[in-house]
Amino acid sequence: MFPKLNPKDMEKMMKKMGIKQESIDATEVIIKCADKDLIIRNPQVSKVNAMGQETLQIIGDIEEVKASKYTDEDVKTVAEQAGVSKEKAREALEKNDGDLAAAILDLKR
Repeated sequence: MFPKLNPKDMEKMMKKMGIKQESIDATEVIIKCADKDLIIRNPQVSKVNAMGQETLQIIGDIEEVKASKYTDEDVKTVAEQAGVSKEKAREALEKNDGDLAAAILDLKR
């Protein structure tokens, strides 16, 4: 941002401008979108407070993953209700577009 500027001097400048920066020790960041999830591995996360407005700055390796229409809890529920393995429950949820009731009924047939 500012070449050859000492990090301590940068921190002092930011403090004078009313900007506080705090490092967050994160191991993974997940951003859920309507059609996909963004998984940020090896993140460097900073919380910046500038005049009362908080923002996050995230740097890392970004991986896009198709969003799942169901959760692990859904898989567990279907498996328990239908008396099948979690793998079979996942397959049924995929087949039924994440609809728990339809997946359970499908497995009980």
